[in-house]
Amino acid sequence: MALLEIKGLNKSFGGIRAVEDCTFSVEEGSIVSLIGPNGAGKTTVFNLVTGLLPLDSGSIYFDGRKINGLQPHQITHMGISRTFQITRDLQELTVLENMIVQSKIKGFWDMFGTSMLKEEENRAMDLLTFVGIDHLANEKSKNLSYGQKKLLEFASVLMSDPRMIMLDEPAGGVNPTLLESIVDRIIQLNKKGITFLIVEHNMDFVMKISNPVICMAYGTVLAQGSPKEIQDDKRVLEAYLGE
Repeated sequence: MALLEIKGLNKSFGGIRAVEDCTFSVEEGSIVSLIGPNGAGKTTVFNLVTGLLPLDSGSIYFDGRKINGLQPHQITHMGISRTFQITRDLQELTVLENMIVQSKIKGFWDMFGTSMLKEEENRAMDLLTFVGIDHLANEKSKNLSYGQKKLLEFASVLMSDPRMIMLDEPAGGVNPTLLESIVDRIIQLNKKGITFLIVEHNMDFVMKISNPVICMAYGTVLAQGSPKEIQDDKRVLEAYLGE
């Protein structure tokens, strides 16, 4: 059963067609990687799905409900959470406060209260423990290393109890040890029923964790299949390397 359905998406910026008649679906419980050369339209698709950009035309359905036209916070409450290529932590807040901001219960508005809800705090600490940075809970996020910020962002998207997580280049700029940790946690969460859609350039990561793999080029879907089918597809090689 398709959890996310993308049908005929189109998006232009001025005279540049960033996404053109893009159609694909993500089955519930799957780990799908979206690959393609720079400028293929992958992150633009992410921004369209999560409501950060308006569509020119096309439709997006999540769990059978049309979501294009909804605000980002409405889409999050429906069960979609995402990360970004560049982490977007609130640097003057602590790690724990950054987690609470993402809470489905009260979120940002809880920052104006006198104290955090105990339920929120306990859940945040459990998730920080899950990614291995609970010892940094009271540290301001501006003091974290790049890798620690990646883990914080990964943990924070779980605060809203998502059904689907969209990861934008989770392997970018992280060392092999940290990457193995991220892979392990993605697999653990997937076994619990969370669906993943991942944009990534690290092909070892993609081929290890994903099935199926979708390749985009020139704003549309070029090929889709198992990791081996994508590796053997001449169209994919040409898109990356040229003829």
